[in-house]
Amino acid sequence: MRIDLASKPASRWARGILMAALAMLPVFAGAQEEAPVLDTGDTAWMIVATVLVIMMAAPGLALFYGGQVRSKNVLSVSIQIFAVFSLLTVLWVIYGYSFTFTGDGSYIGGFDAFFLKGITDQDIEGTIPTLLFVAFQATFAAITTALAVGGFAERTKFSAVLIFSVIWFTFSYLPIARAVWGGGWIGEMGAIDYAGGTVVHINAGIAGLVGALVVGKRLGYGQSAIQPHNLPYVLTGAALLWVGWFGFNVGSGLGAGVGSGLVLINTYVCTAAAVVAWLLAEWIFKGKPTVLGAASGAIAGLVAITPSCGSVGVVGAIVLGLIAGVVCLWAVAGLKKALGYDDSLDVFGVHAVGGIIGAILVGVLGHPSFGGVAEIESIGKQVGIQAVGVLFTIVWSALVTFIAFMVAKALVGLRPSEEVEREGLDIAEHGERAYD
Repeated sequence: MRIDLASKPASRWARGILMAALAMLPVFAGAQEEAPVLDTGDTAWMIVATVLVIMMAAPGLALFYGGQVRSKNVLSVSIQIFAVFSLLTVLWVIYGYSFTFTGDGSYIGGFDAFFLKGITDQDIEGTIPTLLFVAFQATFAAITTALAVGGFAERTKFSAVLIFSVIWFTFSYLPIARAVWGGGWIGEMGAIDYAGGTVVHINAGIAGLVGALVVGKRLGYGQSAIQPHNLPYVLTGAALLWVGWFGFNVGSGLGAGVGSGLVLINTYVCTAAAVVAWLLAEWIFKGKPTVLGAASGAIAGLVAITPSCGSVGVVGAIVLGLIAGVVCLWAVAGLKKALGYDDSLDVFGVHAVGGIIGAILVGVLGHPSFGGVAEIESIGKQVGIQAVGVLFTIVWSALVTFIAFMVAKALVGLRPSEEVEREGLDIAEHGERAYD
């Protein structure tokens, strides 16, 4: 005799339970997938990216800055970069990471990870080891402060630079990094800053400008030409920075995902476009394209694409590079001359101005109607959000920089004697010469 199980009440209950259990399987599977799982490919790439950013500081930035100063100060600026990068790496491990990425504050985090307390080699951040994430972020904090050194190079005491760096790192870099990347109010507001337009470049560029104004002009500035002593150093340093920047930008995705290709090609073509634009504008308005112009144009393009590299399309990246090349040249050659400030290595003209261009225009070029890939509902609204982040960074960095230099002035003084400055800081402060 045939028995129809579907017609029996008990069987209907059994079938219902079975169907419910099957329906829950994706939920359970999804819950398992959400658990952090180490990805060896992402980990390998992030190790490379971290090392690339370290290379940006030394030799990249050391050669780029060192070649632009006079031969009597090349060791001075080089050791400032090397020492600041090293010192702030240590401070990042002690309290910088904790203040940026733990706790609930909008401007400053918690004490949960002081000295990386509680973080082991088994912990995972996304798909990479947490300690690798700490190291990658340390390179950003350290190189940002080193960038600012170029604004007041060739006339600032080594001790004053170190004091400024500690104060500025603690009270400017960390709060802004927290506000943008660490769960603070700028990030929550919806500001786009993929790899550090506000956190790194505007922040450092404003610090360089305020430092230059507080310390004062170099002896003889405006009265006689102060020329770079080694342009091959400058071009080599710029090339190393360009290569290292792929770690800086592509690494900010914290993995080797689908979007990595867009970030890489945007970083590549925006930089190339900025070099072309700078050289053409220089050729037209100054009569000759220069090696210093090519190197400076490359950095301007790299800075401009940093906040927007994951949001704009490839054509948008080229447009951004062309704009950055021309505007940053104007800031370095025209604005600086008109206002008369002595920003030794054009930290403001390249990093602050380039960062502002990139941070604001991502609100336009990142929109799908301009070929972008960002989730932007309204161009006007997004530009407004970007502008708020930019303005806060400018004001906050300027205030902290001024206070930091006042503290350094009270403790050790800012400038060496005129005799020492004329002789050069290499011999007076470090007892060494770069060349026989």
